[in-house]
Amino acid sequence: MPAFVFPGQGSQRPGMGRPWRDHPSWDVVQDASNLTGRDLEHLLVDAGPEELLETRNAQLAVFIMGLVVLDAVERLGIEPTACAGHSLGEYTALVAAGAIGFEDAVPLVNERGDAMQEAAEDSAGIMLALSGVDDEMARIACRRADGDVWLANSNAPGECVIAGRPEVARRAVDIARELGATRVSEVAVSGAFHTPLMTPAQPRLRKALEGITFYPLAVPVVANVDALPHDVAHEWPSLLSAQLRSPVRWRQTVLSLATMMRTPEWDGDALFCELGPGGPLSAMVRATVPEAITVAIAVPDDLDTLVETLTGEPAGAEPASAGTATPDGHQGERLYVSERLIISPGAGIFELPGDELRPGRRVQIGDLIGSVSGTEVRSPFAGELMGVLAHPGERVRAGQPIAWLRSR
Repeated sequence: MPAFVFPGQGSQRPGMGRPWRDHPSWDVVQDASNLTGRDLEHLLVDAGPEELLETRNAQLAVFIMGLVVLDAVERLGIEPTACAGHSLGEYTALVAAGAIGFEDAVPLVNERGDAMQEAAEDSAGIMLALSGVDDEMARIACRRADGDVWLANSNAPGECVIAGRPEVARRAVDIARELGATRVSEVAVSGAFHTPLMTPAQPRLRKALEGITFYPLAVPVVANVDALPHDVAHEWPSLLSAQLRSPVRWRQTVLSLATMMRTPEWDGDALFCELGPGGPLSAMVRATVPEAITVAIAVPDDLDTLVETLTGEPAGAEPASAGTATPDGHQGERLYVSERLIISPGAGIFELPGDELRPGRRVQIGDLIGSVSGTEVRSPFAGELMGVLAHPGERVRAGQPIAWLRSR
């Protein structure tokens, strides 16, 4: 299985959602708009560069775009072995791993964007990408600049980002050039993220995190703060809070993911799937792990490339396993003689019925299991409920298993 990686703020571009408008996964945009009370289709289709540069717009737009692509990939039945995201992309990675439900994640990212924009307006800052110097040389340039400037991102060998107050950051750039920097470019963000200048945003983010339910992770997510895999739910609020003012250790994250994919069961090249706009992470991955295979999914046509990369066959072939229709038209899937899966009839937000479903309960044909964006899901099978596989508030895809029965 591949690693899923998700880009962050700075990867946004005008019209990035336009190719997806006719794809079924575009429903994600309306669901997210309903949660935030904002016209997110406008941000993804019509917003110009200046509007997308605003932190509160850029973060939500990139996050929702990542969720659209994630939904499309999940519809293909492709699952990751691990996930990671660059800065904001870490939130998308946590949704992909099942740690945060859709209904919690969208407002959380909206609040994060507002908090960081407010902090950036109070303390003006810039982020500058450097090529040709390593992390230590960049830190030395920042120290010699003697002011509010810090290493903010370690992206790839010889590629990093410094951030801080504009005048001091540009002074650090001049020193970095003396130390070997060959290229400098300004990152398309409106503040000095992942530095102490973001400290004022932390109380607001921490308060928002207190109201979030974090679930056990289906696969580990490698954290920006320490480049280590974490699959314990209660660790993530502090990791996300610390991430706000800590450097993004992306180069180290890529190495960690590559190591995780080298197992006795798999001796092939590591496969990284970048889900979201732009494709900046794929270049960083190749620079860090040259033997890695990368696939960037930014438009629907990229889905075919992903399928062909995974299977070695042209996209469009019939899946190896399909749902089995019962006589009354319900869709279900048989696992073994005595086990059954109840699957979602479509994409949307999963909710439980009013009466709690507990393992061990006897389920009859037609019993209400839950709903997906208002559409009732009723069991096509009778049996003992072994477990509910989707979390309330989670956005599920069509055909995704949501409950497991044992029929005898």
